[in-house]
Amino acid sequence: MNSCRVIRVVARARRGRHIRRRGELPAFETIDAANELIGALVMGLWNRLTRHQERSASFRLTRIEVPTTREGMRKLALLRRQELEGFVEGLFGDKESLDLPERAHKALGTLAEIRAMLEASSKLAEDPTKAAEPADIAVTLGHFRKLTRIAEHEIHEVVLSCTRARRQMMQALPTTKPVLH
Repeated sequence: MNSCRVIRVVARARRGRHIRRRGELPAFETIDAANELIGALVMGLWNRLTRHQERSASFRLTRIEVPTTREGMRKLALLRRQELEGFVEGLFGDKESLDLPERAHKALGTLAEIRAMLEASSKLAEDPTKAAEPADIAVTLGHFRKLTRIAEHEIHEVVLSCTRARRQMMQALPTTKPVLH
């Protein structure tokens, strides 16, 4: 999908009465319309990822300010978890398994551990029977910032190691010059 079409899809959604508040996705009349917007968003993420195939251009997850509350903790944990899930889904596509370089495999294991911690934190924040003092939430949000930096590094390592492996594979392929007539 080209960027002009993406802009039209988003503009159509904004003109409609479908967006009730900021940050909410519009209601869609057809599954094709939903798929068109979601495809545009996913392609945008992957286009951003292609810029990070050089060691000097590291990947950054979305930065948001959240209040030091249960809801803030839940929102940040959910956002990070969705970002990590989106990255892995985008990497694997429709495949169940991939033959990845060892470094990418190790990084994906780390990302899976971070994702599990974020999911557990989100469930904890949703449970009103669990104690959650503002000071404890502030400490947890600090841990989320550290996990964010680790996740960014690991995503970057996956991208770099897969890029390196692809380049090596392409260089190993025999190249033949076309016969000119």
